Amino acid sequence: MAEGKWLVLVVRVPSGPSRHRVAVWRELRRVGALSLGQGAWAVPDVPGFAGGVARVAELAERGDGEVITLDAAERDGSRLVELFTAEREEEWTEFLADCGKFDAEIDKEIRIAKFTMAELEEEEQSLERLRRWYRDLKARDVFGAPSAGVADQRLKHCTERLAEYTELVFEALHQM
Repeated sequence: MAEGKWLVLVVRVPSGPSRHRVAVWRELRRVGALSLGQGAWAVPDVPGFAGGVARVAELAERGDGEVITLDAAERDGSRLVELFTAEREEEWTEFLADCGKFDAEIDKEIRIAKFTMAELEEEEQSLERLRRWYRDLKARDVFGAPSAGVADQRLKHCTERLAEYTELVFEALHQM
């Protein structure tokens, strides 16, 4: 990314019905847009954000609103990068907490010897959710938040824990 290149989105959607404003807001959050204040958002000017910007515009238009997209460059330093990265860091922190919950859940299932296919499928779904979340976060973390590397290791650890649990389930089922 060319340092300091941003897209600023000025979003206007009528107040009613609220579902349109909520849909636009949710999409802006989903793509990782940085709120600059009353209806103004910023995203790094990189191809990975183009699809999200287009979806935001489409959702606004559905609600009889509009999105004005401006090319912008930050004049003084990298404050937008700092703010954007801080938001990604918060997301990585939440991701890491969920990895911890996954790990604790595997510990619990092993402790109580709950070695069933139904439980294994549930844990596989939980890991797949973590993987999707990781991919989404990684795609929008264009500046490399500090916890991204830790998150990569934690996801690998969760994958190893599921493999360990899978072995125990199959051992238990084949002993029947």
